[in-house]
Amino acid sequence: MLHVILFQPEIPQNTGNIGRTCAITESRLHLIHPLGFQIKDKHLKRSGMDYWKSLDVHHHENWEAFKASDAGPKRLFLFTTKSSQPYWDIQYEDGDGLLFGNEGYGAPDWLHEEIGEDRRLKIPHYNDSLRSLNLATSAGVAVFEVMRQLRGNP
Repeated sequence: MLHVILFQPEIPQNTGNIGRTCAITESRLHLIHPLGFQIKDKHLKRSGMDYWKSLDVHHHENWEAFKASDAGPKRLFLFTTKSSQPYWDIQYEDGDGLLFGNEGYGAPDWLHEEIGEDRRLKIPHYNDSLRSLNLATSAGVAVFEVMRQLRGNP
């Protein structure tokens, strides 16, 4: 089981890539709502993402509620543009979690500090100048690569 965490989730256009990735890899999707945002049926229909209803989605009201949750990850890695440590240098374990900021945003500074340098990883992306536009695609790439490592696939 791999945990995929979106901080301050909204419904930008490419968020569907992360939902599809979770569906294919059978990962658990966590949505952290520090501002109280909840994904409702009307948001799903507007975005054409009705398949989200069949995912293993966990809503958490805030960061503290998430950390206290029994359904959360054992270890958490923050994927960010503010790190130089590549994500593929880590030995992942079953039950680990990958945290991504929302598209066009990022995890807040206090979260970078709380997680620590050893668990902050450089998000994979093809073009540095487009990093805010392709975060959802980068998340998909990272999840697939971590799942391949966990399953022992070449």
